[in-house]
Amino acid sequence: MPSSDRLLVLVRHGQSEWNLKNLFTGWRDVDLSPKGVEEAKEAGRRLKRQGLVFDVAFTSALIRAQRTLDLMLEELGQVGLPTTKDQALNERDYGDLSGLNKDDARKKWGEEQVHIWRRSYDVSPPGGESLKDTVARALPYYCQNILPEVLRGQRVLVAAHGNSLRALVMVLDKLTPKTIPSMELETGVPLVYRLNTDSTVASKDVLTA
Repeated sequence: MPSSDRLLVLVRHGQSEWNLKNLFTGWRDVDLSPKGVEEAKEAGRRLKRQGLVFDVAFTSALIRAQRTLDLMLEELGQVGLPTTKDQALNERDYGDLSGLNKDDARKKWGEEQVHIWRRSYDVSPPGGESLKDTVARALPYYCQNILPEVLRGQRVLVAAHGNSLRALVMVLDKLTPKTIPSMELETGVPLVYRLNTDSTVASKDVLTA
C-alpha cells in the first residue's frame, strides 16, 4: 500500500470567541468567532485544492472543534462523513484559569508562574491539567482509535485543539518534553501527514495557503 493511502490530517479549530478575548478556555464550551468560522472554511478550501477526500473524521466533545470540522466538510462536499467525537481529544483543562483573561492571571499569580503553567510540560495550573496530563489521555486514544484507521488505508481528518493535537504531533514529529511546549499550532492550518506502514511519517505538509 503506498503511503499516499495512509493519510492523516490534523487541524486546530478556528479562532474561538475566547481566543479573541484573550481568555483561558480549556474545557469551557465556547463557539467560533466570525474569524474562526472563516479560518475553518479556508482550511476546507485548502484541503480541497490539494484534492484530498476523507473516509472518517475524529473531533473532540467541544463545539469549537466540531463546528470547525463541519465547516471544513461543507467546503469539501463531504457533509455527513462518519465522525467520532470523544473528550479524549478535548483541549487541556486549565482548571482555575478557565475563563480568566491571560493578563489578569499574570497580575494575580505573576508573569513567571503563568508562563510556567502555559509552557512547561509537567506543571499543571490549580485544578487543571499539565501538557503531560493532556498527552496521557490524547495519545492512547490516538494509538487505539485513530492510528489503526490510518494504517488500514482510511483517510482520516482530525479537528481538535492546540494541546490535544500537540500530543499527536509530539509522537509524529518525534518531539521531546523539552521541545513540545514551544511548538505552536496555528488555528485553521491543516497539517497533512502521510504515514509509513510502521506508523512513522513518510511526509508532512503544512497548508498555510
